[in-house]
Amino acid sequence: MNTLQAKGNWNIAKGKLKQKYAQLTDDDLQYVEGREDELVGRIQKRTGQTKEAIEQAVNDSFANDRRHV
Repeated sequence: MNTLQAKGNWNIAKGKLKQKYAQLTDDDLQYVEGREDELVGRIQKRTGQTKEAIEQAVNDSFANDRRHV
């Protein structure tokens, strides 16, 4: 997967996360490679969800995207 595909996949996943957790902002979902824990922590702080639930939601967002490609 090239950089443009990865960025496109992240943008789709980000949109799905915003649908699931409406209180998230673009700043909350700013993804920086290698800082996944920080991203999960931001979402956790904003939503009050468990780390496991957030990781599952992120994984589901990417998995659902891959099924439609």
